Amino acid sequence: MTENPRLRPLDFQPVTHMGQQMWYLRDPLQLTAYQLVMPPALAQLLIFCDGTRTAAQIHADFCRHVGQDVDYDIVADALAQLDTACLLDNWRSREAQEGLLAEFRAQPHRPPALADLSYPADPQALTALFSQYGAADDAADWQPWQGRGIISPHIDYQRGGPVYAKVWRRAETAVSQADLVIILGTDHNGSAGSVTLTRQAYATPYGVLPTDVALIDKLATAVGEKSAFAEELHHRQEHSIELSAVWLHHAYQKLGIPPRPMVPILCGSFHHFVTNGSRPADDARLTAVIDTLRREAQSRNLLFVASVDFAHVGPNFGDSFVMDSPRRDNLKTADDNLMTAIRRGDAEDFYNQIAAVQDRNRICGFSSIYLMLRALDGVADGRCVAYDHCPADPQDNSLVSIAGLLLD
Repeated sequence: MTENPRLRPLDFQPVTHMGQQMWYLRDPLQLTAYQLVMPPALAQLLIFCDGTRTAAQIHADFCRHVGQDVDYDIVADALAQLDTACLLDNWRSREAQEGLLAEFRAQPHRPPALADLSYPADPQALTALFSQYGAADDAADWQPWQGRGIISPHIDYQRGGPVYAKVWRRAETAVSQADLVIILGTDHNGSAGSVTLTRQAYATPYGVLPTDVALIDKLATAVGEKSAFAEELHHRQEHSIELSAVWLHHAYQKLGIPPRPMVPILCGSFHHFVTNGSRPADDARLTAVIDTLRREAQSRNLLFVASVDFAHVGPNFGDSFVMDSPRRDNLKTADDNLMTAIRRGDAEDFYNQIAAVQDRNRICGFSSIYLMLRALDGVADGRCVAYDHCPADPQDNSLVSIAGLLLD
């Protein structure tokens, strides 16, 4: 281990292993098949894996932190295991990322990551499932909608299926008329303010959704090739675009028409704007993306999809309170206010509402919705067709709010 150990961005999940409480170190990029768990006491050494210390210094600081002498070999072994699992930011993990990215780009398309895990890989079984989700939906009085923007969930189908069904059923006319579909999805592992492209087409159980490579090249030129594809590997496993793309393809199947080209765009967090007082409207890369999409919309019928969830609140997300009835009512009011801004196409009001409360409800669609509203450059009218609170823990003390909206 020649570099000072620096931990890569990981997800830390509490698990029970062999009857003991442990921390599972989950690699979002899944660079290797290794799965590491660490006891809470030993996991504290990860605090010092910030790239500024040698292994010996990590050992010394860890011993001081826990207030006792720990055998150096224990720390050295833990660091070696982190290295083997490619959980450290060093030559080994970078080489693994480069290899996986080359494999990803060499594939004929991006295979569905969640088929037969979150939904059926068999197209007939998938269609039957989607029909089941929409069975209770009465759309008899619905008039064909020909708008430009869709807000769709990206939560798992098991919890969000009825909301997906309502919004995509009502979007079918717009889907049939679109020349091109832009899907803006939350990049759960993306860096601050990132906009990440891929030239890979997304596959679904129904086949392959073609990608508009020419527009992707324009976007890459606008923001810079290196920046545009720096985190392309995130497309490999990220579920946000996939779960809306499958419903989009299902709509084409129902309509009996071949799928139109699609551009998948992963959007990183806006949290840094909220904390440092800057504004996404002043970000040159984001503005370049928005301007490029606006120009494209002048000559083609673009349909925008923001594949997003709304609030993530309760103990499961680090809150000290449970989501009782009064808190659920307050959350619905807050979400209604956000959706009013969305229906008006007011990107700044939408941003300001979230920034004013320091994004305390953890809106998991902050950046994607904002960018869609800016790209639409004005919304004549919008309507909410579905809204729901989805349980996020077995006790139903935590929840995720989701919605389906259509914007003209």
